[in-house]
This record gives sequence, structure tokens and C-alpha cells, in this order.
Amino acid sequence: MSAPLSQDIHSDFQRRFGYEPLLVRAPGRVNLIGEHTDYNGGFVLPAAVDKEATFAVGLNESGQIRLVAHDLNETLELANAAEIAPSETHWANYLLGVAAQFQQRGVAVPGFDCVFGGTIPQGAGMSSSAAIECGLAFALNLLLKTNFDTMELARIAQKAEHTYAGVMCGIMDQFASLFGRDGHVVRLDCRSLEYEYFPFDTAAARIVLCNSGVKHSLASSEYNTRRQECERGVSVLQQHYPQVQTLRDATMEQLEAHRSELGGTVYRRCAYVVQENARVVTACQHLEDGDLAAFGQDMYASHAGLRDDYEVSCAELDVLVEAAKAAPGVFGARMMGGGFGGCTINLVAPEHVDGFIASVSAAYQEKLGLKLETYQTTIVAGVGAV
Repeated sequence: MSAPLSQDIHSDFQRRFGYEPLLVRAPGRVNLIGEHTDYNGGFVLPAAVDKEATFAVGLNESGQIRLVAHDLNETLELANAAEIAPSETHWANYLLGVAAQFQQRGVAVPGFDCVFGGTIPQGAGMSSSAAIECGLAFALNLLLKTNFDTMELARIAQKAEHTYAGVMCGIMDQFASLFGRDGHVVRLDCRSLEYEYFPFDTAAARIVLCNSGVKHSLASSEYNTRRQECERGVSVLQQHYPQVQTLRDATMEQLEAHRSELGGTVYRRCAYVVQENARVVTACQHLEDGDLAAFGQDMYASHAGLRDDYEVSCAELDVLVEAAKAAPGVFGARMMGGGFGGCTINLVAPEHVDGFIASVSAAYQEKLGLKLETYQTTIVAGVGAV
């Protein structure tokens, strides 16, 4: 963690409130492979990274909730902690939603103070909102001695996003922020919530994110359409195979057998999800074998599926992945997140990172006339006290 940031947050809290807070850090996340699989009961492979939110939190004995967004220099005060409701202030809702979830679990939330800030780039698909929710959930759990387990904190954070921010996210982002482990990625089974850690050697490969800088307005409407197309595929398959509850249960043989009934578009959407789930499993095997080159090939295949079968990529993301393929020292690359913009995730040998950034930036400028922003990250432990 950037020591100056935690010191800034700490001193800002003491200056405003005059007592000693609990300090907490909550990381953002990347997802190495397993995209659009979460809502289909499948596998994802996220990791917590060293771009993070930092919190200073304390109980104030006044009955008020006082929130400070350090980076924005904005504040929000609620006169009575017992009466939490959504606010007009967008950033505050992520925090208020968490406190409301504690109340819903029968916890009398007293007045508290919170100053937070962070280094997670906005709009880069690194889940800054999940980090904000998880950091406060962790802090309140400690301060109030509520003893919720880590998975329950993830659910609290997820429900806060559903109810107060209005985003019907899966649990991956909150899970990754809380369950991250230094030097490891974590495979989450989105159906059973079972998880397993796999080693990731950040000395052998750096994670470099290339931010396309674009966010096409298609993203949210197309996301809902994809979910419906997957559900349509499941309902067709269920008529023949009652055991198919989600695409996690489906096989390529079943899809092939009913290709005409599914129709071209639904078939392609379903085929992508079935193949992506299989890729997450093989990618984990490659990590255990220490074979980053094979892992990278799964990433490229994931991108091709997202581009051609799931159709959630865009010209900007495709240019970035093609430029990565042409650069020396790159193991693999793919688009990350919902699609139609955001970042590509690239695994690059450490000695080639500078050259990689230079060559991909030049290609992006030359082909699309756009300036590229990049972030280098390493894998870190999940939410914890500082």
C-alpha cells in the first residue's frame, strides 16, 4: 500500500474528528479469465491487486454518521444512524448500503466516522465500488464485534450494491477483494461458492492493464440481453436434459445436438460460456504446472470467444489485444469485464514491460488516434487492517 495515502487518510481523520481510528485497506481486483460465467453458475479466476481503497473508521458515540470522501474533499452527514436511507450523494450510497445491511442482520449500528480514499482507477473495471463496500464492512465487523465470517461480509457488500447503488452485480468483485491472497489467484465456483487458490508468480509475469478509455453505451443493455440469451439456451436444453439448471451443467455435445432449435445467436452465446468454463479449469492446471505460455493461450482464446461468439468486444479492445500479440515478452491478453470498453489484461515478462507499454501505446495511437493509459499491478492479500 502507498504509505503516504494511509498517512493522509489517518491525519485527515484525526484533524476532523480528533481521535484514533481503525485503519483498513481494501484492494481492487482483476479477473484473469472467466468472463460472463458468473451469472451462468460458472467459474471465475480473480485476484486482489495493489490498487486499493484505504479507510479510517471509528465509533463516535454521537449517533451521527459522518462520511468523508478524501479524494473528492466531499462530506456527508446523517443525523441519526438508526435512520439510514439512500442519499443523493452517489459515493456515499456504497457506504450507507453496507451500514443498512448490518441493520438488516439485527445489528444496532451506532454513530460512526469514516474517511476513505484510494488508488483504484475509476472506470477501469477494477471494482472500486466493491473495495469501498468491503473495506467498510470489514471495519464495522471489527469495531462492532459482530463476528460475521468473510463470505457473509462479501454478501453484505454485494447486497449493498444491489440495494443502494442499484447494480445487480454477481459476488465475484466483493469476493476477490475480501478473499485475495498474496501471490495467488482464486478460482471461485459461482454456483456453490467453493473456492481454491492457485499460485501466480508475479516475478515471472507482471499484470499490465491497458485502459481503452472508451465506455460504449451498449454495455448495460447488451449485458441484460446476453443474460436473457443464456437463459433462453438453458430453457431449450432443459426440455431434453432436465438436469441442466444453468449453462454450467451444459456440454458442447448437448449444444451441438440442438443447434437448430437454439438458433445461431443463442447457440454461439451458450457455446462461449461452456468453453470459457472449461478454459478456467485448464488455465488453473497450467498455473500449477508453471506454464504461463499455455495460460496465455487460454487468455487469447477467451478474448476470441468474447469477440466472435459472445460479441461483447469492440474495435478498441481488439486493437489492444492484437497489439499485445505482436509485442515481445507477452504471455497472453484479453478484454476484461463486461465489454464494449474498459481494459485489456495482459501478462508480460517483467523485463519487457516498458517495451510492451511503448509498442501497444504506439499501435493504439496509430490505428485509432487514441492515447493509452496503462496500470501495472501485482497480486496482494485481501481486505485487512493496516
